[in-house]
Parts: sequence; structure tokens; C-alpha cells
Amino acid sequence: MAVILDGKAVSAKVKEEVRAEVAALNEKGVSVGLAVIIVGNNPASRTYVNNKKKACEAAGIVSEEYALPEETTQEELLALVEELNRKDSINGILCQLPLPKHLDEEAVIAAISEKKDVDAFHAVNVGHIMIGDYAFLPCTPAGIMEILRHYNIEVAGKECVVIGRSNIVGKPMAMLLLHQNGTVTICHSKTKNLKEVTSRADILVAAVGIPHFVTADMVKDGAVVIDVGMDRDENGKLCGDVDFAAVEPKASYITPVPGGVGPMTIATLLKNTVTAAKLQNGLDK
Repeated sequence: MAVILDGKAVSAKVKEEVRAEVAALNEKGVSVGLAVIIVGNNPASRTYVNNKKKACEAAGIVSEEYALPEETTQEELLALVEELNRKDSINGILCQLPLPKHLDEEAVIAAISEKKDVDAFHAVNVGHIMIGDYAFLPCTPAGIMEILRHYNIEVAGKECVVIGRSNIVGKPMAMLLLHQNGTVTICHSKTKNLKEVTSRADILVAAVGIPHFVTADMVKDGAVVIDVGMDRDENGKLCGDVDFAAVEPKASYITPVPGGVGPMTIATLLKNTVTAAKLQNGLDK
């Protein structure tokens, strides 16, 4: 039976550390502020934003929500980003994706100051991650690395396979595993003999967004399986990219959905916001 990697417990520990850091900064007269922009009324986005606001409140971070109507223009959105870039009380800016179709996500990401880019999506921050000299890390991959650290799962020398090549999870995940001396393969929709590749993995990260995509025959005995998926099965029940019931008996460690990677994403966002506040106030030493 696999050890269940409890993201809720690890995230509670990270949030507690963040709360202590925020309190210490407050004592020095520094408040920590996060601006969250949401455009339109995507129900999933609204849930995420509400969760982020709650987590900020619990950690002592001041969160400001900017809820814009669906028909907001590119110019209006970029003007708001520019205003927040200049606002001293805001240390981090987060624009909840996806944006409505008529808006250019890349242009919005590029407009956020790299010093306030707590999602670590800006090209400058992506470049820093590539070379291993970074202030911020994308929240989901960083959260996964925190889980591996918490459970003393060694990455060095391991075969690591990442399924998915998105800019938000797949690519940065591969980089972070590489920085920890893992031997990394990235798989995607054009990968041939996918099963052969995934079956070699000591650490397998599934980030494809397809319910139960990873089946037992794709997993090596004793592998560490990390499930990034937040999907819905045919009954509308929340599930992951991994067929948990079938894979769990083969794995040595596995993340559940929910309660695995998800809680770590928000915990890392809080951590990044505190890092931004320290950097902007010259307290990063």
C-alpha cells in the first residue's frame, strides 16, 4: 500500500510559517498585500479567488479583489495592471486565468511587473527558473517540490517523467526536478510509446487534465506518483489524472485528489507574496 502524500497537512505547515513571517514583517511596519484580478464570471475561477482571499486573510496578508465585468477591454485591464504595478501597498499581482476569449493573456502576463509576478509566469521569471537563479516559482510545481521535501523523497539520480508540457506546470516542473539532479523526461500528446516511457519513472508527475489518464500499466512498481489533475469524472465527481484506485497499490507514494497537490498551490502563492514584500522592502537578506 502506498503512503498517501497529504498536501493538506504540508500546506497547513507552510501557511503557519507564512503567518509567522507576515507577523514579523508587520512588526517592522511592513504590510503584505496581494491584488487579485478576476474578469467575468467563470465559476471555477470564482471558487479559486475566494479560496485565495480566505487563505490571505488567515495568513495576515491584505488581499484586494478587482472583479471586472466580462466585457472589460484589453486597454482597461492593462491600465488596471499598470496602476497596481505602481501601488506600493501591493506586493503581488495575480490575474486569474483563463481570461475571456477576447483578451490576450500573454500581454497581461507580460504587463505585470516581474517583481510583483507571484505566479512566476512573466518571461523574466521563467528565464530565472531556467537558469536556477529565482525569487519566485510557479505555485503548483513549487508546491510539489515542497511535498517531496516534506516526505524526504530524494530526487537526485531518479528517473523523473512529467506528462504535460504547459508553461504553468509541465515545463517548470521538469526544470525544478532537473535542478534537484533528477533525470527528466517530458511527455506530451505526440510522445510515442508513452506507456514505455512512464513505466521507467521513479517519480511520475501527471499534469494532462484528462480524468484517470494514468492507468496501472503505465506505472512502475514502487514509483512516486504525483497527480496534478483537477478533473470531473462521468458522475461529475472531482478526480485526478491518475486512476487512483488502480495505481495506488503499485505506488510507494501517491497524492490524492482532492487533498494532494491542490492545497499546496495556494500555500506557495502566499509564500511568493511574502518573498515579494521582502524583496520590495530590501529585507530579503
